[in-house]
Amino acid sequence: LGVIRLIVENNLQVSLFEVFGSANSLLSDEIRLGLEMSDHDLGVVSSKLLAFFADRLKVHLKDQGVRHDLIAAVFALGDEDDLVRLLARVEALGIFLAGEDGETLLTAYRRAANIVRIEEKKHGESYDGADADEDLLVEKEERALAKRLTEVWELAFAAHSRDNFTASMSALALLRKPVDAFFDNVTVNCDDKKLRSNRLLLLSTIRNTMDRVADFSKIEG
Repeated sequence: LGVIRLIVENNLQVSLFEVFGSANSLLSDEIRLGLEMSDHDLGVVSSKLLAFFADRLKVHLKDQGVRHDLIAAVFALGDEDDLVRLLARVEALGIFLAGEDGETLLTAYRRAANIVRIEEKKHGESYDGADADEDLLVEKEERALAKRLTEVWELAFAAHSRDNFTASMSALALLRKPVDAFFDNVTVNCDDKKLRSNRLLLLSTIRNTMDRVADFSKIEG
């Protein structure tokens, strides 16, 4: 808690993984042997330490009214060991979800994820990791959604690389209308197996695109 306070209250952008590595380098071989710890284990130990820091951060922020599930949603991506930057991402996520676009997209995310999960379990197939086939996008709403997903993926990545987390959330908001139109006008579980599989891939891409910014499955309510 003392480390967290020093970092957060002084707005210090520091990599905790680098700090853990420096601390490890100060240990003697005798201490490492006593801990049954090798250099190979450093990554595992660092990940556990970071998870511990994340849990303590939730406690630290509880009195400030910061939602613990938003911290979990950002931390779950596993790409953040800078507490100041993590909090900036959490703040941007909270503002996004408080708006109409964020609330609507969270509902759409859950709907898409649930459909994909049910169909994967039913058919024993995975719809993750592959892009939808453009030639099988027969409805204008699914073509529009596929195009917008590509645009949002690029915009969100570019904004994130600049630490502009508000812009990353704004990019996600661009999905709202095409996602709504897709669910209103396109039947996912149609009789044509190829079209059905392709539409499930599209739903999986909705989930993966949003998860690039935060793990929305961790968000409660």
